[in-house]
Amino acid sequence: MSRKPATGNAAWWGRFRELLDEQNEWPTTYLFKFIAPRERSADLQAVFAGEEITVRASSKGTYQSITSRVQVESAEHVIALYRRASAIEGVISL
Repeated sequence: MSRKPATGNAAWWGRFRELLDEQNEWPTTYLFKFIAPRERSADLQAVFAGEEITVRASSKGTYQSITSRVQVESAEHVIALYRRASAIEGVISL
């Protein structure tokens, strides 16, 4: 998944929802991947609290990659998590 647009882009999110529904059978395990500034890593990890999370620091330690596998019930569930994550300053979804 490429970098997400601003949270208010309804057309983009609508198309993303369609793609999710075309490519997945619900419920499913969905893989989320992000890059976040080190100082925002805890905020991003909180979005996935209680889920499997892998954190790796960049070579200089200024960024962290955060990966989480989440059991999701629907495209709406995936989108809700992406929206929460995208609201955190500096977070980039992959």
